[in-house]
Amino acid sequence: MLSTARATSSPGCGRRPLYDAPRRALVFLPGGGGRRAAAGSGVHGPRPHSAVAHAAISSNPAGCLEPAAPWSGITRPAPPVVNDVALLSAPAVSSEERVRQLVLKQAALAAAAAERPPRTARLAGRGDAGALDAAFDRCGAVCKEYAKTFYLATQLMTPERRRAIWAIYVWCRRTDELVDGPNAAHTSALALDRWESRLEDVFAGRPYDMLDAALADAVAAFPAVDARPFQDMIEGMRMDLARSRYATFDDLYLYCYRVAGTVGLMTVPVMGVSPDSVADLGTVYAGALALGVANQLTNILRDVGEDARRGRIYLPLDELAMAGISEADIFAGRVTDAWRSFMKEQIARARAYFQQAEQGAAELNQESRWPVWASLLLYRQILDEIEANDYDNFTKRAYVPKAKKLAALPKAYLISLKKPPSSHSPPAPALTVSDNAH
Repeated sequence: MLSTARATSSPGCGRRPLYDAPRRALVFLPGGGGRRAAAGSGVHGPRPHSAVAHAAISSNPAGCLEPAAPWSGITRPAPPVVNDVALLSAPAVSSEERVRQLVLKQAALAAAAAERPPRTARLAGRGDAGALDAAFDRCGAVCKEYAKTFYLATQLMTPERRRAIWAIYVWCRRTDELVDGPNAAHTSALALDRWESRLEDVFAGRPYDMLDAALADAVAAFPAVDARPFQDMIEGMRMDLARSRYATFDDLYLYCYRVAGTVGLMTVPVMGVSPDSVADLGTVYAGALALGVANQLTNILRDVGEDARRGRIYLPLDELAMAGISEADIFAGRVTDAWRSFMKEQIARARAYFQQAEQGAAELNQESRWPVWASLLLYRQILDEIEANDYDNFTKRAYVPKAKKLAALPKAYLISLKKPPSSHSPPAPALTVSDNAH
């Protein structure tokens, strides 16, 4: 659920950092999100190799998808994976409702996993323990370099949680590299298929390289981490390869879920829920989803001009038409009264998702709340800056001044110290998965 300010692009990758990608906002509710790799860029399927992984996977400090030393094979049975393709393909139900039902299923899986011990055959403690430590150190280094505020906030977590969050962050970053990295122009759908196959091997305990090994150990340590959100993020990458327009907000919502809301679902099981919380787990997961959607919508509104220069419009076309705004107006960067009115409505929608996100953030473990609240407060300020620019997001980039960012951190920390709201009131009725979602 955490997104931080833009960092300097990696010399090795030549791209902007994942946590402030222009069109995808990884959300660590734990906040941003490209996609395919050219031949030789390192999207390999696992293959036998006798070498033991080592810390320096390449000369690239960002951990981009480049050939890496394969991990020695330690295997375990694959855990069950939720496969609710029908939830995201039923034509009679809106995308928002279908995603809501999927999120509730994720919450139900997490509740069931809480009753089970950690998955067996974890990589930690095996013969490659030293190399695994190096893998987590590499993940932490990537996080520290490209998401400094987030990295700082993770220091409050337990070592195991912190390491798992780093591993998830790096996987999301590598996934983003597939379509937004230097080789994106050569990307094919086949590379994403291979990356998804490699993900399945990670969840089966068959990591290809050291960074895969870190994620494999993390998902073994936290049984509630399910493969479905990871798979859905890859599906979001496929959407970006095939589409540059979204007819309705319902279409755009599905995209926002896949490329950003998924991160919250990946990380809630690691962040954990406060022992004082009596909230339904579905509420916490819904909050994680909402923060991802809010961050992604904020990225979209901030980067209208940049996207237009790439021939892309990530705004609902039907709502643009109702406002009397054409694609030609977007490409010409016309800031009119109609545009200002349209932007006010879009900003109000994003703020509504931020408000919903607060409900989930407040119920997390105290040690995990600071990065989430920091993400929420920092990203929401981008909307304020768009307003301060008189809604000119064609030629002016809305950014939060460093002083405001620094001021938000202690505020987020103080909020994170409060007890969950649910601890002061009777628990709400549990959310359920409706029958029409099947």
